[in-house]
Amino acid sequence: MPSPPEYCWLLRHQNSVVVLALANAADFPRGARKGLPPLRDALAIGEWQGMTCMAGELEAVPAEWADCLVPLRQVFDLMGMEAFALAGRAVQLLDWQRHHRYCGACATPTERLPGEFGMRCPACRLVAYPRLSPAVMVLVRRGRQLLLARSARFPGGMYSALAGFVEPGETLEQCAAREVREEVGIAIANLRYFGSQPWPFPNSLMVAFFADHAGGELQPDGTEIETAGWFTADALPRLPMPMSIAHQLIAAALRE
Repeated sequence: MPSPPEYCWLLRHQNSVVVLALANAADFPRGARKGLPPLRDALAIGEWQGMTCMAGELEAVPAEWADCLVPLRQVFDLMGMEAFALAGRAVQLLDWQRHHRYCGACATPTERLPGEFGMRCPACRLVAYPRLSPAVMVLVRRGRQLLLARSARFPGGMYSALAGFVEPGETLEQCAAREVREEVGIAIANLRYFGSQPWPFPNSLMVAFFADHAGGELQPDGTEIETAGWFTADALPRLPMPMSIAHQLIAAALRE
């Protein structure tokens, strides 16, 4: 009888994932399905170091893993960017599967589409794909100064570039100009693409740009932004986490 296939497992319990502390490095659990605690909603999500990676919800955490549950953000500190991105993918797909057990149009229990990430209603044929919320981030420059702003929901003392979600019928460029205008009251010009990053808190795709100040004085809206200012490289506030595209965007500007 052939041995059961072995996988890399990305296992979630509540708001944490299992990361094992091994002799030389941290890693996700590996092995056959039958050797794991009871799981819900297991699904294949990609590869990790040459192995098929499966994601699933732990119904209960075994005693030997009690100290192995870590918040999603901590995966970056323990295992690096690639592992953080994979864990983020797992969390988003598990959420999608859990949130679409029933059809949103007729309440019929849904079924997985073979070969793709889709939940289909067998009654009315509505298909629900994983949710993705595009958001634009803009780092505005004025000469050697960078515009950084602070939201009340940020950790203490942290500032970042401006950002906001794209609205229906809006281009990325229109979103960038609108968000900057609404949040701090200035105009921008010369929008330049920097890069993008999936951000699993909970399901964003961040699209980052540089832009130049084109007029107006800073007037934080007091709702999304509590304070904003122009900063130079020698007098920066606390910045976002290194794995975030916000940190990478600011770092790239400082290198120029």
